[in-house]
Parts: sequence; structure tokens; C-alpha cells
Amino acid sequence: MRRLTEKRLTKKVRHQALLSKLEATPLLTDEQLAKELGVSIQTIRLDRLTLGLPEMKERAKNIATRALGGEANPALLEVVGELLFCEPGVGGLSRMVAEAGMSLTRYNVIRGHYLFAQANSLAVAVADVPHALTGTARVDFPRPVQVGQILLARARVLEQRGRRYNVEVVTRVEEKEVFRGKFLIIALEEKDLAGESMDFEGNGTSDRRESDDEITNY
Repeated sequence: MRRLTEKRLTKKVRHQALLSKLEATPLLTDEQLAKELGVSIQTIRLDRLTLGLPEMKERAKNIATRALGGEANPALLEVVGELLFCEPGVGGLSRMVAEAGMSLTRYNVIRGHYLFAQANSLAVAVADVPHALTGTARVDFPRPVQVGQILLARARVLEQRGRRYNVEVVTRVEEKEVFRGKFLIIALEEKDLAGESMDFEGNGTSDRRESDDEITNY
């Protein structure tokens, strides 16, 4: 039992080191990472799959997308946490470290609205539009998150109809799911940005916002 615990801790430390190295130098190859961490290339690839990290070519593409597309899509720059990958209209991935300032006063548990903010901002970012707002959100928090844990949120565009995007976001800590939500993201038009009445439904005007009835917290 003790040997298994030590093995898990070693794997956890390796994952932390891998994330730190890629945060500092995103364009390291699997071969370079394997050499620096003293493991096989296959181990690095398995670790990347576990952590949801894209390969080097995708990381390079994402850096270029953020550098060239930040002005065209401001939501890419407003993601809560670190945006690791984003393909507008398809999906994306973000990472956030649960810090002490996010926790409840007397407990080591992260407040739910931080998980929601990470997921919601990623859902808005993956919509293939320059400006958007959240129309509705239905979310669930299966288990609490502890200070120091790393949250990996993965967004997937399920459907697009006109100005409306249905986006699913699942957040995990290692292999465990800690958040799941479905967001209705609505693209804004020029008249919306000019301050005119917003027509989210296409039938008259309305100002839809998230309501407490549509958000389930733990």
C-alpha cells in the first residue's frame, strides 16, 4: 500500500512539473520534456492525455491564434484561468489553479462561482463570434475542489443555430469530474453593442440573463 501511495505522489509531482514547464515554455516537444523530466516519450504523451494538454503543434497554433486574433475575438483574452487551446466554433481547453483566496473562510474548499467563471468564460470564448453573452446556464458541481488542485476545463460546441451556440463544459481535477455545465451563448450584433434593445430570441426584444433557478450549486 505504501509503495502504491509513493507511486501516485510521484506521478502527481511529475504532472505538476510538466504543467510548470509548459507554462514557462509552451513550445517544448515531447522529446525535450521527456529528457528534462527523466522519463520516456510515451510517458509524456500519456501524461498529456491525462491532463488534457494538446501536442506541441496545437500549442503553437493556439499561441498564434491568440496573438493574431485577440482583437478580433476579445473573449479569448477574457478567459478566467489560462487558455491552453481554442478552436472557435469547435471547442477549447483552459487551466486554473485553485488558490487559497478562492476558498471558503473556514474550509479548504473552493467557492463554486470560481468554477462557474472558468467554464462560462471558456464557453463564450469558443463561440465563433467577436462579442457574445450568456443567455442561460444549467450547471452541476459533482464534488468539491480543494486548494492547490488544478482545474482543467474542456468546452465543446454542441450546436449552432443562427446567433445561438449551445456549449458544454466539463471541468476535471485529474480524472475526477468537478463541474459540468451547458451554456446558451448568444452572439451580439452591432445594434446590441450600440445600446439598442437586444433581441435574443428573434421574436421581439428581451434582456435574458442567468437566473438563480437555472444555476445549481453545491
